[in-house]
Amino acid sequence: MAKYTLSTPLTEEVVRKLKVRDTVILNGTLFGIRDLTLIHIFDKKNDPPVSLQGAALIHTAPSLLKEGNIWKPICVGTTTSGRMDRFTPGLLEKYGARAIIGKGGQYQASLEAMKKFGGVYLAIVGGAAAVETKQIVEVEKVHFEELHPEALYQFKVKDFGPLTVAMDSHGNHLYYEVKAQAEKKLPEIYGRLGIPV
Repeated sequence: MAKYTLSTPLTEEVVRKLKVRDTVILNGTLFGIRDLTLIHIFDKKNDPPVSLQGAALIHTAPSLLKEGNIWKPICVGTTTSGRMDRFTPGLLEKYGARAIIGKGGQYQASLEAMKKFGGVYLAIVGGAAAVETKQIVEVEKVHFEELHPEALYQFKVKDFGPLTVAMDSHGNHLYYEVKAQAEKKLPEIYGRLGIPV
């Protein structure tokens, strides 16, 4: 397991060095997205008004306070990624995104897209919203503002993480590995409980 401190935008070369279980700290621009943002982009065919080439994207619907033209982060937590899985291949192929940050992982189609286009899924610790919020230096811009709290958020971050590489560009999937290990132990556990297998 290696540790990396990376700055966005991320290149394919850098992303392909990352392996499952590596630790990543991010600096630079981080884009916040959620279901409604992605539906707006893909289903309603509204291209993002900012380049996502090399971007790191986080699944979030943040609590922000707008004072004049300035948005201030109140609480920026992370949400479960599974329900946004169908959009990940398009984010990588069409828009050039390199990293998806969230909870719970994604599925096979996203894993295949990460292999093909050079992407990674970075898992963040659940319940760490207070820490994440402090790592946001500034809300640089809110795109598709009418969709708030599910707009496209452009955050400036410093030392964001730690993040764990849970899906890499080599076809490795930490959640699949954990599930396989758990399934191997089930017969022994059932035996101790006196439950026939």
